[in-house]
Amino acid sequence: MPKIQSDFASLRPLAVLAGILAACLGVSFAQQTAVPIVLHAARVLEVDTGNMIRPGEILVEGNRIREIGKSVQHPAAARTIDLGDVTLLPGMIDVHVHLFLHPGAEDLQTVDESVPWRVILAEQAAKADLMAGFTAERDMGTEGAGSADTSIRDAINQGIIPGPRLRISGNAIDILGGHEDANRYNPAQHVLSNADYANSAEQLVEVMREQHKEGSDFAKIYETGPDKMVNGALQSPYQYTAEQLNAAVIEAHRLGVFVAVHAMGEPGTLYAAQAGVASIDHATQLSDETIRLMKAKGIFAVPTFTIFEYFAKHTTGAAEGWTEGSLLDYKISEFKKQIAAGVQFAVGSDVGPFPHGTQARELELMVQYGMKPLAVLQADMINGAKLLEWEGQIGQLKPGFLADIIAVHGDPLDDISAMEHVSFVMKDGVVVRQ
Repeated sequence: MPKIQSDFASLRPLAVLAGILAACLGVSFAQQTAVPIVLHAARVLEVDTGNMIRPGEILVEGNRIREIGKSVQHPAAARTIDLGDVTLLPGMIDVHVHLFLHPGAEDLQTVDESVPWRVILAEQAAKADLMAGFTAERDMGTEGAGSADTSIRDAINQGIIPGPRLRISGNAIDILGGHEDANRYNPAQHVLSNADYANSAEQLVEVMREQHKEGSDFAKIYETGPDKMVNGALQSPYQYTAEQLNAAVIEAHRLGVFVAVHAMGEPGTLYAAQAGVASIDHATQLSDETIRLMKAKGIFAVPTFTIFEYFAKHTTGAAEGWTEGSLLDYKISEFKKQIAAGVQFAVGSDVGPFPHGTQARELELMVQYGMKPLAVLQADMINGAKLLEWEGQIGQLKPGFLADIIAVHGDPLDDISAMEHVSFVMKDGVVVRQ
């Protein structure tokens, strides 16, 4: 975070912006921080146990939950908000987003759009996600915008713009000619890659150090790709050896951060598990040995079904539609095996190529393909908090936790699609949607 300047005049623009934001959101920052709030609702879900408190109340003081139960203290100065027939839950956590992407050709966004323009769009994406109930996210690469996501994270943290709590990576890391390189363009035009190049263990460490200097919270590495189905089998070429990934994980530990990988299938997923990454994102194909290592090391799988569904429904021809559809079918089949094997999941949607603010669909798909609603909510909120290294701070409604709270109509334990219809959002004790 930037140091506080002694010249009060230098802070006036921020104060003005904060006041404008408060007016736009219909809240008073002074009121939110000084006055206790009691939330009353028909139901409050304890995510860790599945217990539903009926009716339920939550006392919020400052930016933290002070008390939760059927009835809580009502301090004399407290503001009571009766939300009616809704369920209160912790804010949702999406551990795989792309704030710097929007629907359309991903590779052309880097070519056609300036980084300042993409920052403006990313600000709008962050707001859309927050209003949809996502109070914490992990941005998995700016796709060619470098460390611009640092400005989004810092502006959110300073209260200049609305958005979720963020862990950010800057650009992802890729090999020359890899998954995110500009492979299909005229080489003479020298079209830039959407990721930072690293072709050896030494270069991985060098790039990670540069990204950390520019403000990254973790490193996102492409371990497989391009991934495709060939005659009914997943073809998933690896990009880094286990030894190279291990060098990245060691460096991440030195920096006090972690490594997440894009890895669709074997042997890349195995190499990632051997190296001890924090999460394997997409995780379509996991061998028995990979699953054993993931369980032993506490590595999360992040399925990202929504992006696969989106691509299967938005194709340019019959051949592409068949390819994307067969990949989704294969992924569903493997997911069922992973559930049976006891794989730990976190919830990430890969939102960006499809519209921001619509990614609660991911929870519905994970239930549709085999998980119980409570298990999906626990994967999203409890496991998401662990993966983002905010365990004990967010992801549950407990005294002392940060007051990231949402309300949905209906009971998500009966119908998980309720998570797509958020009617109230509080982040850090401040009401941002009502």
